[in-house]
Amino acid sequence: MAAGDVVIRRARADDLPRIVELLQQESLPGEQREDPGPPLPEAYVRAFEAIDADPRQRLVVAEVDGEVVGTLVMVIMANLSYRGGTIAQLENVVVDEPLRGQGVGETMARWAMEEARRSGCFRLQLTSNKARKDAHRFWERLGFVKSHEGFKLPL
Repeated sequence: MAAGDVVIRRARADDLPRIVELLQQESLPGEQREDPGPPLPEAYVRAFEAIDADPRQRLVVAEVDGEVVGTLVMVIMANLSYRGGTIAQLENVVVDEPLRGQGVGETMARWAMEEARRSGCFRLQLTSNKARKDAHRFWERLGFVKSHEGFKLPL
């Protein structure tokens, strides 16, 4: 498959079960992070509706031959520092495991870069679990720099 075969489009409500399946693939060994159902828990529907209604968020899917094979969320954030510059944050970036390394992720990342520029952002950023060495190499190959340490607090 070539990257040109990938179509990036806004996610629809009927994509939600597949998006949750993809997100579950990102669970670390021994972790059951998502609950794809059936039935799909209502919390996913509420979250989708909130994201979809927010003009500062872009939830997209990547399709190959009409099948959803990847997803990401980009959040556009106002920022006071850097002279009030706007930042884009990527979350929930995932490509279906059998298709990794075939251009889907790069197409998604390049879409996000262009969308962030189009939205007036001066920086595109993301976090990636330290255990995901392949993902780190991917992002670095695209020009992302490991410039900060991230911290998370489970609540």
